Amino acid sequence: MAAGEVLLLNNDYEPLNVCTTIRALTLVMLGKAEVAHHADRQLHTVAGPVTVPSVLRMRYHVRRPLPQLKLCRQTVLARDNHTCQYCGRPSRDLTIDHVIPRRMGGTHTWENLVACCRRCNLKKGDKLLPLTNMKLVRQPRRPRYTPYISLANYLRAQQNELWRNYLPAFEDFAIEA
Repeated sequence: MAAGEVLLLNNDYEPLNVCTTIRALTLVMLGKAEVAHHADRQLHTVAGPVTVPSVLRMRYHVRRPLPQLKLCRQTVLARDNHTCQYCGRPSRDLTIDHVIPRRMGGTHTWENLVACCRRCNLKKGDKLLPLTNMKLVRQPRRPRYTPYISLANYLRAQQNELWRNYLPAFEDFAIEA
């Protein structure tokens, strides 16, 4: 995670959001949140050094409806871990490919969309996989993730060892040790 980001938890330790350090310090100063864990750094202010929080817990319960996981480019790339699902190479320059092309009745669904590098996308074109001698690294499916925070933020938060203690575990996005 970036140095200026703080995990914000509801009062029942449910992850709510990832916010900036300034927003986190504002919540603490207003008495709306308490620090659950401090980061290993300090912020120097006019009043003196302030230890930066890493995890905050709200003092009251924030009621929110359970949001739906949106099917969009960002969530498909996050689900596929920014890795081409045909050649297996990680990249930041990926496109979204319909496994069964739309002109052949392919739908715009979780099970038919994959992250794809430009080279593989050009090779596959609008053909079916058996005609191209290409195979999927892994079969696409809808993640079983329940999004209290966005999927991209959840996956970035998983990189922080301390934050993993507060995040629900989903086998789709398990961190390899």
